[in-house]
Amino acid sequence: MEAPLCILSAAAALLGLINHYFFRNYEPSGANVPFLLLATQPAVLVFVGGASFTSNNNTRLLYYTYAYVVFLCSLCLSIVAYRLSPLHPLAHYPGPKIGKVTKLWGLWKAARGYKYLYHKELHDKYGPWVRIGPNEISVIDAPAVRQILSLGGLEKSRYYEAGRHEATPPSIVCLSGDAHTAKRRVWNRAMTPAAIREYEPLVAKRARQFISRLREQDLDTASGVDVVRWVDLFALDLMGDLAFGGGFEMMRDGGDVDGLGERIRGFVKASNLIGQVPWTINTVQKLPQVDRTVQEFNAFGQNLAMRRMKNGAVGTKDLWYHLADEAGVEKEIPSLENSAADGIVAVVAASDTVASTLSSVVWFLLSNPGCYRRVQQELDSVITDGDDPFDATKHQELNFLSACINETLRLHPPLPSNGTRQVYSRQPDRIIAGRVIPSGTTVSTPAYSLHRNPDYFSPHPDKFLPDRWLGDSRFDRHDTSAFIPFSLGPSNCVGQKFAKREMLMVLCVLFKSFDMRFADGFDGEAWPKGMQDFFVVTRGPLCVKLTPRHGDSINM
Repeated sequence: MEAPLCILSAAAALLGLINHYFFRNYEPSGANVPFLLLATQPAVLVFVGGASFTSNNNTRLLYYTYAYVVFLCSLCLSIVAYRLSPLHPLAHYPGPKIGKVTKLWGLWKAARGYKYLYHKELHDKYGPWVRIGPNEISVIDAPAVRQILSLGGLEKSRYYEAGRHEATPPSIVCLSGDAHTAKRRVWNRAMTPAAIREYEPLVAKRARQFISRLREQDLDTASGVDVVRWVDLFALDLMGDLAFGGGFEMMRDGGDVDGLGERIRGFVKASNLIGQVPWTINTVQKLPQVDRTVQEFNAFGQNLAMRRMKNGAVGTKDLWYHLADEAGVEKEIPSLENSAADGIVAVVAASDTVASTLSSVVWFLLSNPGCYRRVQQELDSVITDGDDPFDATKHQELNFLSACINETLRLHPPLPSNGTRQVYSRQPDRIIAGRVIPSGTTVSTPAYSLHRNPDYFSPHPDKFLPDRWLGDSRFDRHDTSAFIPFSLGPSNCVGQKFAKREMLMVLCVLFKSFDMRFADGFDGEAWPKGMQDFFVVTRGPLCVKLTPRHGDSINM
């Protein structure tokens, strides 16, 4: 090798090592500067070397290429060696080598929609603490999870910022600390028992329409009725009423004419994937297509908010009434943009999560005929002909149906992977359940894996057995501290009580109105395989044969 080439090789290799040391110790907050440095440094090295590195103009391109190859190889080898070495702060946590080496592996799993199953496989193999990324661990140790998520635990990671455009105010999802506490105060008022009672007429109205539209379908067709489709339309119509005073009439139209549901799912999926590599968020959001998608979605929310302010509520006090502080309780009235951001959060979070759970309850019960018969028997004994199926006092007697909902939330949590928490680089190491969480570490607490951990739910943690929620002595382990379908702590789902009320109301009238079974030729056993996790869950069609049970005898 010629002397200039040897010098260039050594210089480029050293430059790669210096870059690794710098970025490891001074973690970038964005990708713009790192990408610029990585793209230009080898070229600068050759240019500065001048005649020392290039004997003539004909070989200059060769030297530039050589410098880039050596630089990138040195950088990558240094990164890989460090991440697999005992010197890495997470070296004592077990996990797959490919996950320790690169976050791109986890991104690929997330892009396919099956990250929740991947995490479950890893925990089955390695235990409750698993290293799933270069600087990320996944935890399904219940005491640790509670400490991570509870007051005084770890802060939200930058994952939650992925769906917000820099020009729009942060919603409650993005906020932490005092700002989150102030925003949460408004949401808490919107979800008091008194406020929820105000929403019940809107739920009942949409649930009646839901049943009516199901009755209008051709129930004699062999292909049956797609429950997932109609539940999705119901949930979006209802949240449109609550959050923005109406405007969605998807059940009336028989479909998502304006593509709102697809727009929401596309937005959530994009945000979820961007959030897998948080330090690239600012860069990725500047890409024209991504920037346009995020801006259009935020503008959509503001248009809905302006229409609600102009037209008023559908009926009584709705969710917007509280989010916009129309009662004037707060010292400072929220801006239109702030209220719109929270309204969109309500539509996205409440429609997808409730619809997902309702669909899964139907699937579990049709897959377990004995449980389905018990639900119908309980409903027939508690809500007799002429009773109001929306009477919340009656719902308190539906112990087995409530157990079925809980068991569904355990096995099919609406957020299977949850968001992430983080010990930021500026913070000292944390001790969680006796274990050191080094500075700069991201922490996942996947509900899907935790809920199926035999240390907390046994025997048969993967089976649908609602009796475990009724104090059945056959279940020697039933630790509800490991049950987190709505997360925990100050950032738990503020709408969980309303969600349970809504699910009971809808399921009561659905199971009282129809006898159900899987449609002819529909592979019910395979249905869960189509569930994909993009923070919220997407599901394939659930085709069901419906037979009216009581005609119009129910007080609808």
